[in-house]
Amino acid sequence: MDRSHPECWLTDMDGVLVHEDKALPGAADFLQRLVDRERRFLVLTNNSIYTPRDLAARLAKSGLTVPEESIWTSALATAGFLADQVPRGSAYVVGEAGLTTALYEVGYTLTDVSPDYVVLGETRTYSFESITKAIRLIESGSRFIATNPDSTGPSAEGPLPATGAVAALITRATGAVPYFVGKPNPMMFRSAMNRIEAHSETTVMIGDRMDTDVVAGIEAGLETILVLSGSTQAADITTYPYRPGRVLDSIADVIELV
Repeated sequence: MDRSHPECWLTDMDGVLVHEDKALPGAADFLQRLVDRERRFLVLTNNSIYTPRDLAARLAKSGLTVPEESIWTSALATAGFLADQVPRGSAYVVGEAGLTTALYEVGYTLTDVSPDYVVLGETRTYSFESITKAIRLIESGSRFIATNPDSTGPSAEGPLPATGAVAALITRATGAVPYFVGKPNPMMFRSAMNRIEAHSETTVMIGDRMDTDVVAGIEAGLETILVLSGSTQAADITTYPYRPGRVLDSIADVIELV
């Protein structure tokens, strides 16, 4: 298969383009090269806290220009999945604006009265009350969905408990295992590709994590590039039973491939 002329690019955000809200070297030039070469692209993130508009504004503050329509979040992927499963259904949401807005936009009703789904997303303000409500609704028959399986997320002070960690708590209490829509589920990549009319044979995925970005890219049939500016380090690669197509130091090394 000839992958020498990729037409579309998917790239993770944290650890590839930015770190702690600061642009990584080469990120701005990479994005500009995509625009100059008229390549279709999306910036992907498992973070469901923010809407694409919020994220575009945050990236702009770091010096990166990414239109909101070029950002694809686990919240958007989750909303799209639920809209396909149960059109105009209902959900009890533990999460923030990125997730609730995405569900509203696909016609979902947010309720704590016999919802079709309990949907767990990222938030910096998990409350015992909302988690208890989620547990009781799941025990009453609501299906359990989570935006992503990440156990921790980054912060300036250190790791924060994330969706996967809270999902484990709910699973322990209910016995119900959630369906995770975000990375490493290749469904998130397929929905992103549909958004930009991309084909697997001519699409590249750039990520900083073997266990989410790379494995999901491989399962979706994409060419994969691992950059060593984030979570996975060079010494870690051999511990996985799969390999990325390329391993590069940073996004700056990807520019010449566009």
